[in-house]
This record gives sequence, C-alpha cells and structure tokens, in this order.
Amino acid sequence: MMRKTQILTWAVVFLAVTNIVTIGTILYHNYQEKQTKGSVVISGTEGNNMINGRFLRQTLGFDEEQISDFREINQMFRPAVYDLTVMIDSLKADMFIEMQKGLPDTVLLAELSDKIGKMHGQLKYETYNFFIRLKNICTPEQAKELEKAFQPLFKTEGITHPPYRHRFRGGNQTDS
Repeated sequence: MMRKTQILTWAVVFLAVTNIVTIGTILYHNYQEKQTKGSVVISGTEGNNMINGRFLRQTLGFDEEQISDFREINQMFRPAVYDLTVMIDSLKADMFIEMQKGLPDTVLLAELSDKIGKMHGQLKYETYNFFIRLKNICTPEQAKELEKAFQPLFKTEGITHPPYRHRFRGGNQTDS
C-alpha cells in the first residue's frame, strides 16, 4: 500500500510540474507574439530588421517622448500596411491560379497585375510616409541609423542586369 501511495504522489508531482511548464510556455509565447505584433519587419538581403520600440530604444537611442511619438505613428501605419499586404497576397494567389489554367484569361491577368501594381505603389507611399514621420522625431545621428534600417526596402529586388545593358541608349545601339 505504501509503494502505491509513493507512485501516486510522484505521478501527481510530475503532472503538476508538466502543467506549470506548459502554462509558462503558453504565457511566454503570448508575450513574444505581443512584442512582435507592434513591429514593422523590413526584409533585406542581410536578414530582417524589426522596427519596434525596442529597436528604436536600443539602436537609435530613442527617449520616452520619441517612443511615445513612434507608437502614435506606428498605430496609423501598421493597419494600412497590413491590409495592403493581405490584399496584394490575395491577388497574387488569384493571379497564380489563373496562370495555371489551360487557357488563362489574359484580360483578368492584366487587371490583377494592374491592381497589384497600384497596391504596391500605395504600400511604398505608406512606407515612405512612415519613414519621414519617424525621421522627423529623430536627431541627425538617429536619422542616419534609421536610414540604414530602411535601406533594404529601397534597394533593387535582386534582379541582375545583363552585361550588355549599357549598349542601348536613347534607342540607338552602340558598339561598346
């Protein structure tokens, strides 16, 4: 009987520890999700930069007033960009589905392409406005670091130019 009680006691202890670890893991992941939810992710060839309060405080040295201003700017920017990104992704998916058909509707593909282009333009508009608003609350030194963080968004998209790209200027072909 004593042996059975010991086994049950250890089983209860094991289950209690397992529950505590599970609850702790859930709380930690919720905290992490909350931290990244208010972030703007900038993708580049060197990885991703997260433009959030922590980044601005640590990298740029923002003070509390600047962080408060950032939160206000970010609350206007984030929903607009999120909605645009979701719509662009949805149109891209529709476009890809249409492209896979035996006889794709080229008029529909042109319309989808045009919509994606306009939304991408709106996305760039929102991004540069966000950048300018942030830059306006920066010191000159902070503005230089902010420019480095945003640079990947305005670099080429990895398309390489053929070596003969300089041959055609103004419609005339040269021999060089």
